[in-house]
Amino acid sequence: PRQDRDWYPYLARAPEVAVTGERFDVAPVSDWSYNREGPTAETYVTAGYAIEDLREVWFMLEPQPGSQLAAHTLLLFEFEGDRMLGLTIEARREQGEEYSALRGVFNTFELAYIWASARDLLTRRAVMLDHDVFVYPVAINDEQKRALLRRLLERTDALETRPRYYNTITSNCTNELAKAAGFHWATAYIFTGRSDEYLFRRGIIPGDNFEQAHARSDMTDFIQALNNAPPENFDRELLTELRRRSRL
Repeated sequence: PRQDRDWYPYLARAPEVAVTGERFDVAPVSDWSYNREGPTAETYVTAGYAIEDLREVWFMLEPQPGSQLAAHTLLLFEFEGDRMLGLTIEARREQGEEYSALRGVFNTFELAYIWASARDLLTRRAVMLDHDVFVYPVAINDEQKRALLRRLLERTDALETRPRYYNTITSNCTNELAKAAGFHWATAYIFTGRSDEYLFRRGIIPGDNFEQAHARSDMTDFIQALNNAPPENFDRELLTELRRRSRL
């Protein structure tokens, strides 16, 4: 695995992480903007947070069209002041290279940890790709939330000096998160389209009934509409709606 390839633009800039005590900084953080035709602005920012300001963790699932078993998953971290920071773990493709789950079994792609704004991560999928987007609350305690965040920051930092291969079976978007959370292996980490149902059965996604939890987590239409609002309002309005639905 290497860092010096001609990467697909969205995956070209690997983030650097600096953790000092209870504070961390990430740069660059992707904050791209999108419409139906594609990216409208390729913006990057530097973000700094106090780990003790972490409030909630949200799990996003993006089903892949044509398959009930395949989905992309990622995490959104909510901090005090209605600030959000997301992490997507992806196959790092080169220019002109298409993703293939089969080729991903044979170490065709490097692994990428991309930190980004919630607006970037969600509108890229719901608006540009026109995919369904489901966002679930994660029911873990404060210590577990902070430990998860720290481990993912450490794993991001390790990739700077030791690149790794993406692997459809052993190092995909979902099981990389599961490893950081300390979970034991499960088939849902390969058949990722079922990962939300698996987390519900474990009590990590709360609710009395999975079908109801799944239905209220469908944020597709809301995100598509929110893409027309001022970017600085995105996190606050998104969280207001997520909290409202969590109380239903």
